[in-house]
Amino acid sequence: MPGTSLDGVELQALDTALSQFNSGHFFECHDTLEEVWQGCRGPVRDLLQGLIHLAVGFYHLGNGNVAGGTSQLEKGLARLEANGAVGLPIDLALLGASVAEWLRRAKTGESLRAPVAALPKIRRTGPIS
Repeated sequence: MPGTSLDGVELQALDTALSQFNSGHFFECHDTLEEVWQGCRGPVRDLLQGLIHLAVGFYHLGNGNVAGGTSQLEKGLARLEANGAVGLPIDLALLGASVAEWLRRAKTGESLRAPVAALPKIRRTGPIS
């Protein structure tokens, strides 16, 4: 894909990671993204690190670790804002807004119990691979 430093195998793994995130499989998503992240450089690496932080954040929130979850979500949002989509067809504005709302809920002590369908999703704006 133009503008990215990911090869076909890495793009396929990224697509898998997005599906894992959207299904609420945050630990697995983290593992998949980390494999891709290790092999790349440049802005796409920073964006992937942001997505890893988000996956870890929601994993922590799901296990009742609000402090760890909010810390990871803050780091993830900062990386998303700093790097943009770097050529990847994902809607970072929608993701950022949704994550920011969950971060607000966590910080104000609101209930974080929700079905997977209500959790933030990573929306594709086009095909990944």
